[in-house]
Amino acid sequence: MNERGLLIPVSAPSGTGKTTVCRELMKKSDRYAFSVSCTTRKPRKNETDGQDYHFVSKRQFERYIEEDKLAEWESVFDNYYGTLKSTLENALEKGLFMLLDIDVKGAMRIKKLYPEDCFSVFLLPPSLDELKKRLGKRGTENKETIRQRNLRINEEMSYKDQFDFSIINDDLDETVNTIHQIIKEKV
Repeated sequence: MNERGLLIPVSAPSGTGKTTVCRELMKKSDRYAFSVSCTTRKPRKNETDGQDYHFVSKRQFERYIEEDKLAEWESVFDNYYGTLKSTLENALEKGLFMLLDIDVKGAMRIKKLYPEDCFSVFLLPPSLDELKKRLGKRGTENKETIRQRNLRINEEMSYKDQFDFSIINDDLDETVNTIHQIIKEKV
């Protein structure tokens, strides 16, 4: 493939379906790839190192920061999360559509760093009540983490107009098909 790729940050409040939408998009074309971020948090039961995240030590992550190897990074709930520049640049060179399941601030940094190679997507929940129900049903976080995530919802929602495209994720197939169609038209 000699066509340049595209970076597609997908952001939303926790529980809106970022990861599910990204996984479904990957089924649409071989050009989609999923960016595996680095984190210092411990893996959840169903997560695999190198597939869901690169689980690294705090010391290693801080070395990435010092060496300017990260396109974006953030400290969230006492853990670091970030995306290696090399991951993004390799995807662009290979002509891939790199999906980044990422928070709103990280998406804004990607847009700023790669303005010509980025198409950002913001997913909206069907309603805030539904979002809070989804977070509770996930069963992956304790009550304090859910409380902290709920406090972040308004801040995250305030970024939606800074994204290239936003869509309410109330029907997974419709959401995925709409995003895929827009990306096809973009390239």
